[in-house]
Amino acid sequence: MNMSQQAKLSDEISKIKVQQTISPIDESVYLTRHLADEEEVFSCVERASQAFKGEDIGWKSTPLAKRKMFCQAAIDILVSHRKEIAQELSWMMGRPVRYGAGELAGVAERSEYMIKVCEQALADIECEEKVGFTRYIKREALGVVLVIAPWNYPYLTAINAIIPALLAGNCVILKHSAQTPACAERLFQAFEQAGLPEGVFQYLHMDHQQTANLIKDSRISYVAFTGSVFGGEMVEKAAQGRFIGVGLELGGKDPAYVRQDADVDNAVETLVDGAFFNSGQSCCGIERIYVHHSVYQEFVTKAVALTKQYTLGRADDPDVTLGPLVRREAADFVRGQIAEALAQGAVAQIDESLFELSRTGTAYLAPQILTNVDHQMRVMTEESFGPVVGIMSVADDNEALNLMNDSDFGLTASIFTRDITKGIALGEQVETGTFFLNRCDYLDPALAWTGVKLSGRGCTLSQLGFEQLTRPKSFHIKHP
Repeated sequence: MNMSQQAKLSDEISKIKVQQTISPIDESVYLTRHLADEEEVFSCVERASQAFKGEDIGWKSTPLAKRKMFCQAAIDILVSHRKEIAQELSWMMGRPVRYGAGELAGVAERSEYMIKVCEQALADIECEEKVGFTRYIKREALGVVLVIAPWNYPYLTAINAIIPALLAGNCVILKHSAQTPACAERLFQAFEQAGLPEGVFQYLHMDHQQTANLIKDSRISYVAFTGSVFGGEMVEKAAQGRFIGVGLELGGKDPAYVRQDADVDNAVETLVDGAFFNSGQSCCGIERIYVHHSVYQEFVTKAVALTKQYTLGRADDPDVTLGPLVRREAADFVRGQIAEALAQGAVAQIDESLFELSRTGTAYLAPQILTNVDHQMRVMTEESFGPVVGIMSVADDNEALNLMNDSDFGLTASIFTRDITKGIALGEQVETGTFFLNRCDYLDPALAWTGVKLSGRGCTLSQLGFEQLTRPKSFHIKHP
């Protein structure tokens, strides 16, 4: 190869865009992936469009029983790789390897539930009898659904939309986070091995601008996005004027209230886990706790003792219970919230030196409980997405409710009490998408997963989730 040819090749290589996945474990480059070019994106969407319609029998016309079979087979294949996937997750996003298989168990639970209820959810709606007429409403597939998934629960968040979209007769294109590209590839391989027809499920590695351009493509019929409020704004902007459905799950600042009659030990165990599991990187994680003054000190004492039992370390270590945050910048953001709160009078209950790896300038951050906090502090109002929780003493139910609702978010909220009737009555007054009583941080696939305020719009899971992924078509037939 002469100098001219080498220069030309070098120039061509430089035009190929790549993305790198930096592992939070040691900040090494764990994965490098080629970003799709314009032609690859166009071809992907065209394959999906053709697979949906089909010259002979497209995916939308494939019998539901067959669609269910493909989905179940793919999930079985995916879950069979739980051990390898757990290792990949630890390196890509920092979750301790001991917990990796748990996400796959959740994928199986949600998928199997949606497969079980899809016939009823997608059934025709029959109208009351009218002489001389037949009237009914069918639920039609939309077309090509673009699923944009985040890194924090990369399989669970994706599967919430993928499985019901496919069951409803849509084709799916998955754009996964640059932090977890292997998840998209694993899902594709599972569906491919299950024998899913070509073009029905695909993935693309793209940057933000490519994703925005794809949303504007007339062949995309729906966008399911999980991520930040800023990301949701970008999705809405890209879809503006297209009049397509957009599902947005945008996170939260989820509160909990411990009443004076609560089982304190259960509340402590549940809420500490809800605050620190996945290093606090959960949209429905507990970020602020209000405790009745009569049990406040007991709750704080026990919560601090339990938090000190965590082991912070490398996510690939099976003994570790708290891994690094996804990246150094994320840890620095939480450190900034904590430092600002302390300067405003908050009290840190956890000595960071107890956690050897917790150091400024790294993704490793000790769990922290802050007391003497109030809503003038960012740590009590701004999403942290990290291992920190503020605990406030409250005088009564009314003060707790006012503080719980004093938020721009409304994804989930929890109340702990032995009085179920009173707890439900209080739950009716909380501005939230999901209300928990005596538990938190769990998605039941039978219930709609939805939010209010800046937590987004639309819903996934439950039978209602299928309504987002279909359109009604009315049949009005007059008999001669």
